[in-house]
Amino acid sequence: QVQLVESGGGLVQAGGSLRLSCAASGSIFSIPAMGWYRQAPGNERELAARITEGNPTKYADSVKGRFTISRDNAKNTVYLQMNSLKPEDTAVYYCSAIIATMTRRFSEYWGQGTQVTVSS
Repeated sequence: QVQLVESGGGLVQAGGSLRLSCAASGSIFSIPAMGWYRQAPGNERELAARITEGNPTKYADSVKGRFTISRDNAKNTVYLQMNSLKPEDTAVYYCSAIIATMTRRFSEYWGQGTQVTVSS
């Protein structure tokens, strides 16, 4: 069984920084892609950033230049460094990963979500 565990959310003032972490564990063969999505109250869940196994990255226009996604393949962990935070970044942030298990079955997994609140 595969599990994603997130950490690093919290309350920060506008202009501040936070770093989110998400560690995958379980019967993992490979992780082709990992990413961070976010959902603000009343809004749909949206992609914030994504990184593939070869390290190409994709960012939402709203976070480009402020957020940086990275991964440590040895630790099956993805990070999201968030700088110059704005109140509109306030949301629950969810980690997502496309994982191939030891049986070579690919599935998408989600973390439990971590709250990020940016005060003005």
